[in-house]
Amino acid sequence: MEARITGVGSYTPERRVTNDELAQTLDTSDEWIRSHTGIRARHIAAPNEAASDLGAIASARALEASGVGPGEIDLILLATSTPDYQGLPSTASVVQDRLGCENAGAMDLVAACTGFVYGLETAHAYTRAGLARHVLVVGAEVYSRIVDWSDRSTCILFGDGAGACVVSAAEGEGRGIVDSVLKSRGSDAESLYRPRGGTRSPLPAGERADRDTYLKMDGRRVYVFAVSVLVDIIRRLLERNNLSIDEVDYIVPHQANMRIIEAAAKRADIPLEKFYTNLQEYANTSAASIPIALDEMNRAELLHPGSTVLTIGFGAGLAYGGNLIRW
Repeated sequence: MEARITGVGSYTPERRVTNDELAQTLDTSDEWIRSHTGIRARHIAAPNEAASDLGAIASARALEASGVGPGEIDLILLATSTPDYQGLPSTASVVQDRLGCENAGAMDLVAACTGFVYGLETAHAYTRAGLARHVLVVGAEVYSRIVDWSDRSTCILFGDGAGACVVSAAEGEGRGIVDSVLKSRGSDAESLYRPRGGTRSPLPAGERADRDTYLKMDGRRVYVFAVSVLVDIIRRLLERNNLSIDEVDYIVPHQANMRIIEAAAKRADIPLEKFYTNLQEYANTSAASIPIALDEMNRAELLHPGSTVLTIGFGAGLAYGGNLIRW
């Protein structure tokens, strides 16, 4: 029995914010942002849009593409670090209700930018074990609500969006999720985190949120980590499955920063053309970045039955990992 991706979908908010627009309020410029990150624009959720709103639209599109009805979904796995609510209820449960998936279990996965990679492998395990026939895996993020828009070092990097796929149990044709590697480096957890608002450092009753509730990042440390693990996961998946890079059609990395991808490609001696990127338009959408890219690739007819794809995630935790997929 295989765990095959049978449908993908995505959604990004209508509002598009260019680098030039950010430069009106920040000490930066389009040239500086593009030269340091490769990003040209990002999409920002409307005031009434939460992670579940974005995720529900992307999920509905994935369901339509798969031909699987809402009542046939057995489990919803929603990867997010910007949930609708703080801890409870899960954003997955909100999406489950919105979609009418009355027979589905629902839970959030918190692995930040690697969340979708973790979700795919969890769906793989459930379907291969015979515990689910159809699993909906979603990445939905509204990072515009947790970044400090006065901090040039972080706010320019992020955008909002959602992507989803349906993973279905299917008889063997040599297609589907073949292998995954999931890792974490918790010793560096505070390289990318939100210092206040959780049970470690809660906000006392009546106290207003301050800047410590926004995302904080040690950019240099995260950069070095990301380059090294991107290369490591690619090599692990190739070696474990007796593949050469020539047998891989596309590498779909987490869309964090073009300079990370370029450095990893150079270090691993892999042609940059193997890496699919769309961060120029969407910036870093965390757990949503890989499924948004997969949907874009599918609609552009870059993916065909049997295409070999590596998805690589890395981010807060510091979690990282990858999936080998035969489309």
